[in-house]
This record gives sequence, structure tokens and C-alpha cells, in this order.
Amino acid sequence: MKHPDLSSTTLFIAVFCGFLTPFDLSAVNIALPAIAAEYSLDAVSLSWISSIYLLASAAFLVPFGKIGDIYGRKRVLTLGIGLFTLASGCMILSLTSGMLIASRFCQGIGAAMIYGTAVAILTSVTNPAKRGHVLGIYTTFVYLGLSAGPCLGGILTSMFGWRSIFLINIPIGLLIIVLIGRYLRGEWADAAGERFDRKGAVLYGVSLTAVMVGFSELPQITGFIALVAGVVLFGLFIFIEHREQYPLLYISLFMKNRVFACSNLAALINYGSTFAITFFLSLYLQYIRGFDSLTAGFILVVQPLIQAVFSSYAGTLSDRIEPGRIASLGMGIIAAGLIILSFLSPDTPLAELMVILAILGLGYALFSSPNTNAIMSSVERRYYGIASGTLGTMRLLGQMFSMGIAMMIIAVVIGKVEITPEISGQLMSAMSIGFQIFSVMCVIGIVFSLVRGNMREDISSEK
Repeated sequence: MKHPDLSSTTLFIAVFCGFLTPFDLSAVNIALPAIAAEYSLDAVSLSWISSIYLLASAAFLVPFGKIGDIYGRKRVLTLGIGLFTLASGCMILSLTSGMLIASRFCQGIGAAMIYGTAVAILTSVTNPAKRGHVLGIYTTFVYLGLSAGPCLGGILTSMFGWRSIFLINIPIGLLIIVLIGRYLRGEWADAAGERFDRKGAVLYGVSLTAVMVGFSELPQITGFIALVAGVVLFGLFIFIEHREQYPLLYISLFMKNRVFACSNLAALINYGSTFAITFFLSLYLQYIRGFDSLTAGFILVVQPLIQAVFSSYAGTLSDRIEPGRIASLGMGIIAAGLIILSFLSPDTPLAELMVILAILGLGYALFSSPNTNAIMSSVERRYYGIASGTLGTMRLLGQMFSMGIAMMIIAVVIGKVEITPEISGQLMSAMSIGFQIFSVMCVIGIVFSLVRGNMREDISSEK
């Protein structure tokens, strides 16, 4: 089915969606010290500002991806943009840290509805021969959102306060809703008539919540109990899904499709080993190096800016060269950058840090677009929603796992105290340990990326 106008319109809408949620995620990281100062938050509580968003997004992404497949992806996308925009307004009005975290949770649910549908719709209307190129453009705007986050977030926080970050979301969200209503014709519900797996959705969400709470409570006994409970519940979820007629998550895709399984595992490990980098470096630049949020934002923008520059090229390249090879190269570059970061010190020259961030940005660009192309090209059209939702879930689970590791390290090394210059030594130790763990994870991810199989024949046959 070829709809050039529809494809162009969908891409235009998708890139706005791709920009919105990562912008918010990265902008908040740069504002964390300002938020901590206003609400007197300790280190662990502060990390929940980022983690609760990721938890909500991860817990609801697969369910809403499936709901979109059954009842219509455009409908879910529109409602998701609306919820995200409304929650952003509530965050501006938050009077307590509890209200802020609750609004952030709702914002994460809206983000899940966006993640689970935007790429699926875009893939549905795109010619398979141009899929890598289009996904590369989409990924470029995702990274532009990440790029603008630290920079614009630093400017807004410095000049107007941290609440101004969420004010930006409102006009963008309203614009997307207008564009969808006016220009995105048709509906996509390739699994219409299937039954929604409510039991699986509850098990999935509860298991992820238990794991994240467990990370934050370590090394207390309650943390270990929550972690074990989460793992057991997730195992039960897998067991039930494998026997469900209309499962929330198609386990068979992982069991029968090696490219799909290994590409998703590579994505999980990649995001799990990289997301907390910005969290740690934001604290490092502001608490240890003494920079304000504006300066820290300009420094951190190097990484996603390089990603944005090279992502479209990497996506186009994956239409001609085996995507797995390009993605594996990207993962190797990331691993090298993480190893160098583990030796970061309070006296590291800023030029050296920015070079490291550029290396990481190049690695991300070479990994993300080709890996997305491999995943979306490895499944039939009727599974696009599931594949998109699964990829988004791997990203969010990886990011959640990354923040979980960061929270665990902070809880053990620093404890539930406010971050001040007096504990800069503990913060540096926590960062070093984190980067070492992430380096090992990234090396493991290279293995999964390399053994996924050859996609060239499949892509050629689609053309």
C-alpha cells in the first residue's frame, strides 16, 4: 500500500512526537538540582523524578501498544498526547514533591501511549525499501529532542525556573493534536477483534514496579524482597503469556525470530548501560564542578547533538549494509566511551569530557537507527504495533534498569541524604562504579548484536 502524501504527513507528525518526549526527559535531568533545592529532596528521592516517568512509561507501553493494535493506533496516540500535555500543566502547578511525582507518573503514561503507536503508524505507511531512511529521520528528531533538552532546559531553568521546562510541552502537544486531527486520515487497527489481556497487563505493571522499588530500597531487606517479588511475578507473566491466545506480549516472536529477539535484547542492554550517564554527569557538572544549569546544559548537549547529526545517515546506510554490523560497531564505540568515563575526576579538562561525549553520541547514532530498522523489518505488518511497542519497552526497561542501578549505587554509597559539596567524594565513587558496571553491560550487548543473524536477504526480498 503506497500513500506518498500520507507517508509524508505521518512522518511530519511522528517527528514532532519523537521530539517531545525525549526533550522532556533530558531537560528534567538538568533541572534536578533546582528541584531538589525547592523541595529539599535527598539523593534517592531526587532520582525518582526521572525514574517514576520511566516506570510509568515502561509499565503501560506494551498494554497501550496492544490496545492501539485492537482499537486504533491513531486514537491511542491522540489520547496520549492529550494526557502528556495535561500532566505537564499539572507539574507546573505542583505545590509539593508528592504532587510533582504523581504528575510525572501521569506524564509517563501519556508518553507510553505515544511510544507504542507513533513508530507503528509510521512503519505501516512507509515503503519497506525506504524504511531505514524514514526511521533514521525519526531517530534524528528523537536525538534533537535530547539535544535541545539539556541546552534549552538549562536556559529555561536559569532564567525562568524549572517549571518553565514543562510549559514548553503544552504548545507542542496542542500543535500535534491539531495536526493529527486535521491531516492524519484513516485508522490503523490490524488486530481488531482480538481480546485485550487484562491479567497480563496487571502482572506486567506490578512486576516492573516491584523491581524499581526494590532497587531504590537496597541494601535494606525490603529492597531484596521487592526485587525477588518483581522477578517472580515477571516470570509468571512470561509463563502465562506463552499460553494466552491473544497475549499482551508475543513471546513466540522472541522464541522463533532470532533477529527480533537479539535486536531487542541488544537495545535493552544498550539503553540499560547508557541512560544514567546524563543523570550522573548532570550532578557531576553542577555539584562537583560548580557550573550552573545553563553551562552544564551546553556541555551535555554535545552527545545528543552528534547523535542527531549522524542518525539519519546511519539509518540510510542500514538500507544498504547489514544493520546488525553497523549497530554492533556503534555498541563497541559506546563501550569505549564508557570505559574512558570510568576514569573521570574532578580535574578532568572540559575539552576531554566533551570529546568523550562526542564519541558516545557517534556510537548511539550508529546503533539506534540500524537496530530499529532490523527490528521493524523482521516482523509481518500485523505485528508492527507489537514490534514498535516491544522496542519502546526495551528502551524504557533499559532506561529504567539504568536508573535502577544508579539509584542502588547512590543508596549504598551515598545514602538518603541531600547532595552537598561535603559528599562530593562519595558522588565521584558512585559515578565511577556506575560507569564500570555499564561498560561491562555494553560489552555483553555487543555479543547479542553480533549473533542476531543476517537481515540482508529479508530486506532484499521485501524490496
